[in-house]
Amino acid sequence: MTTRIESYSYLVLALILIISAFTHLWNAAGFPDIFFDEGVYMHRTMHVLDGFGPEEGDLYDHPFFGQIFLAGVLKIIGYPYALNSSGDESSISLLYLIPRILMGILAVIDTFLIFKIAEKRYDKKVALISSALFAVMPISWLFRRILLDNILLPFLLLSILSALYSKDSKHKIPLILLSGICLGLAIFTKIPVFTFLPLVGSLVFFYNQKRYRILLLWLAPVILIPLAWPIQSIESDHFSNWIHDVFYLQTHRVGGSDLYAISKTFAEIDPVLFWLGIGALAFAAFRRDYFLLGWFIPFIIFLYLIGYNQYFYWIPIVPVMCISIGVSIVRLFEKIPRRKTSKICLCIMISGICLFGLVNLVQLINTDMTKAEYSAISYVAQNVKNDEYDKIIYAGPTYSWILSDVFLKQNVWFYHYVDYEHAHIAKTLLIADPHFLIDSRTEKNLAVLYNSTKTTKIIDGNLSNYDTSHYPYQSLDYTLEGKHIEIRTK
Repeated sequence: MTTRIESYSYLVLALILIISAFTHLWNAAGFPDIFFDEGVYMHRTMHVLDGFGPEEGDLYDHPFFGQIFLAGVLKIIGYPYALNSSGDESSISLLYLIPRILMGILAVIDTFLIFKIAEKRYDKKVALISSALFAVMPISWLFRRILLDNILLPFLLLSILSALYSKDSKHKIPLILLSGICLGLAIFTKIPVFTFLPLVGSLVFFYNQKRYRILLLWLAPVILIPLAWPIQSIESDHFSNWIHDVFYLQTHRVGGSDLYAISKTFAEIDPVLFWLGIGALAFAAFRRDYFLLGWFIPFIIFLYLIGYNQYFYWIPIVPVMCISIGVSIVRLFEKIPRRKTSKICLCIMISGICLFGLVNLVQLINTDMTKAEYSAISYVAQNVKNDEYDKIIYAGPTYSWILSDVFLKQNVWFYHYVDYEHAHIAKTLLIADPHFLIDSRTEKNLAVLYNSTKTTKIIDGNLSNYDTSHYPYQSLDYTLEGKHIEIRTK
């Protein structure tokens, strides 16, 4: 009987993973729109692929494992040169499709790791519910973007899982080292992951004998791996920049949202998962489930304390919200006296939530949000010659890395990172998208750049047919780019 139940559970898991592959890979090049930060990370990846080292210049906003990881994987398939991009829209879409497919594969791996974590810490019922929620709820569209948060998540989850499996294992030392290495790599991708030190460290400490020795063994890679970042800055004689960027640019950065604002955004994008998750975490506090609370609370405190947040900062928290919902639902339905009735009600409730999430998510991922962006890149790629040294091309990171690193256009500037000091240049081309127009309201140099040029072409993303006032289309309010783009020249 036990073998039969096991087979059924893994059959359901296989179905969940297939659905997860669909929800994270379908129309990857078309939805969501290409976000500003995706272009930044792809430019840094190209910098590594072209053999110029892990860091570019003297900006130290994030560690550099993210671009090393992306470059290492893309190098294997000969990206981008094996694609032989011709400059038309379809070939340009492939330049974003490939890395986004990688993000989708990582999300499927996340789905499996969430199942294994919940199975090891709780039981198979909780594991199946948790992984199913992660696969189908609308918030999962965040995992499609080329973001450091999506790259670090599987390493973070594997670190937690390895620590859980180290308890009573014959392979204790390898698991402890694996946990430390994975957490070290996650921190080496994005510094805020240090907030998970209490969670994973407590698992390592309390799950093992010779606690202090084991904890030191685990801590060694956690500390040493991220140290490569400041060491590299010292070798490059940029340590003062590192100090400034880490302790000022990041922790005192202004212009973003606070915790309340990004919580509101999460609640608007996926109200079901958000409010069920908050309720389930409150239930975890009542039950004194320190595993779930240790995952959630330190990171939330960190988000509250820093001055700059964005809605995708929720990515490392989404798994624990899914797991907490699974735990609370299973425990509550276990209170029903009749076992058969309990099972039926549980299946009906979970099926209803997952079906609701999947239907709404499918509506989103079928939306083409990137047509205007690919059209803008294609227009510039085909209308500006590579040997035009006297023309300045101003474009956000969404477009500029493709123009400079793939099509080898000259004088392509990341407008967000340089002052506009080229008003005297006779020839100028500007890609003005919604992100640029928002920034130009507060940055005078960008307003000067915009006003010194004239519109020669308007590219419309044709999103007027979508009513963003109703769920789930209100999620499109958080994909700013790709709706209306102006090509402006002087």
